[in-house]
Order: sequence, then structure tokens, then C-alpha cells
Amino acid sequence: MLLALCSSAEPQQPTKTPRIGYLIGTSLSAVSARIEAFRQGLRELGYVEGKNIVIEWRYTEGKLDRLPALAAELVQLKVDVIVANGPPSTRAAKEATVTIPIVMAQDSDPVGSGFVASLARPGGNITGLATLAPELSGKRLELLKEIIPKLSRVAVLETSTLPGNAQRLREVELAAGALKVQLQYLDVLSPKDIETAFRAAIKGRADAVLMMAAGGGVAAHRTQVVDLAVKSRLPAIYTNSLFVDAGGLMTYSANLTDLDRRAATYVDKILKGAKPADLPVEQPTKFKLIINLKAAKQIGLTIPPNVLARADKVIK
Repeated sequence: MLLALCSSAEPQQPTKTPRIGYLIGTSLSAVSARIEAFRQGLRELGYVEGKNIVIEWRYTEGKLDRLPALAAELVQLKVDVIVANGPPSTRAAKEATVTIPIVMAQDSDPVGSGFVASLARPGGNITGLATLAPELSGKRLELLKEIIPKLSRVAVLETSTLPGNAQRLREVELAAGALKVQLQYLDVLSPKDIETAFRAAIKGRADAVLMMAAGGGVAAHRTQVVDLAVKSRLPAIYTNSLFVDAGGLMTYSANLTDLDRRAATYVDKILKGAKPADLPVEQPTKFKLIINLKAAKQIGLTIPPNVLARADKVIK
């Protein structure tokens, strides 16, 4: 009885509050919808920030060279999981730790990037979600043809060093062959190449732009990209809705906010003891077509009603 009384008198050990690191390669405002989707996903699983979970937000304001230091900060804080909002963030987190679980909110080619051994069996401390859908590149070209029936030449702004780029280009070439469209490849390795690429597109008499360039801070310069497209009077389709939010014409892409919401399920599983190596990387199940009529008006383009009818969102 005395032993029982003594043991019951001992203070209860407080439950440790899980601490999540969220690493962002741009500004908070640029990905506010994605952040809210992640929070929503957590709430659906019973986690409320500030109550039973702590989130350490780290963001670069577009200065990607800050990512390694921010990733190191999260490691020093001994967070339970690091969520990386894009490939540059995932790479920085990967280089900072081989023990703390890392959840990719999205990556175009996790195997090609060297983040996981395979989608089914990641094999290391990284898992999460992929936007691996190269066939979307061909679909984007088809959409350009629908809004510009006389389309004959398209400038493809690509980043040749991006993992999965060759596969995406093959899909574009297949679509171009079927649509009888000529392609002009323009390599954008860094933001300083953006203006040069648009000048080359004009010189090459392109009818439209297929924007596939990414990495190296290109998304952080989306306003410049959009402004150049308008100035050049070139209809452009983008791989990321951030460009349309900045005034771009249209995008057809995986629904990134849905991926962020689903990233919360990985966090939950890991906090409950699952190992990233055993959690398969999932692919997108939802896609979005967004059209900006303001941008269309600026370049004197009329979007056909049948395309507008299929849009998930129309900006007027």
C-alpha cells in the first residue's frame, strides 16, 4: 500500500509536444494558401498549432542561398519532422540531416533528384508527395493549341538541369508532333536568363510560351516573367499557379494545396512511429486549370467558351 501511495504521489511526466520544422524556399505570403492547407490537414488529424503541436517556420524570402543555414537551425532545434515545401528545401534538409524524418510537400521527380530510392520504397529519411506527372507538359501544349487555333511555333522555356526535364520534353515533343507545332527550346538556368529567353522567343517568332523553367529562384521572379509575357504579347501557360496569381495567363498543374494538406498525413504517421523509409511517395490525384481573363485582355486574346467551362478557377 505504501508503495502504491508513493508511486501515485509522484508527479506525472508532461507529454512532449511534437515540434515540426517547415522549410520554405520563398516568402510566407507567396505560399500562404499552401500553408493554410497544411494547417487544415493537421487540424483534420487533431493537431492544433500552439496547443498540441509546435511549428517552426523557416523561410528565405526568395534567397535560396539561405536554405542550408535555415535547415541547420531546424536540426539544432531537434524538431521531430521537417516538412520541405519544394525541391530546394528538400535538398537543403537532406544535406542537413540523415536522421530527422523529412516530408516533401512536392517534388517533380524525387527519384531523379536523389531524394528517394523509389516511390514505393523510399529507403531513407525522406518521403512525401510528388508532382510526377510528365504527361501534363503535353496537355499544356494542347491547351495552348485550343486557345490559339493557328498555333504553329511555341517557345519552350526549360531548365535542362532539372531532374525529370528530359521526360517532360519527350511528352511535349509527342504532343507537338500530333498538333503539328514547332518547338523552340530556350534554357533558363537562373533568373538572369529569363529576359534573354523572351527576346529569343520574339526573334524566333513564337506564337506562345510553354513555361517549364524552374529552380534557381525562377518562381521568385514570377512577376518579371509575367510582365515580359505581357510586354511581348505572348500567351503563356505555366506549371505553377503562383505565376497566374502574379498576373499570368493560365496554368494546368497538380493541385499543390491538396498536396500540402496530404503532407500532414505523413507528419501524423511519422509522429506515431512510422519510418519514412516505409512510407511510399504518393502522386497527385487532383489537378487545376486556372485562367486569368485580365491577362488575356492585356494581350488581346479571347479564351474559347469551351476552355473557360473546364476551368477550375477564372480570374476576372
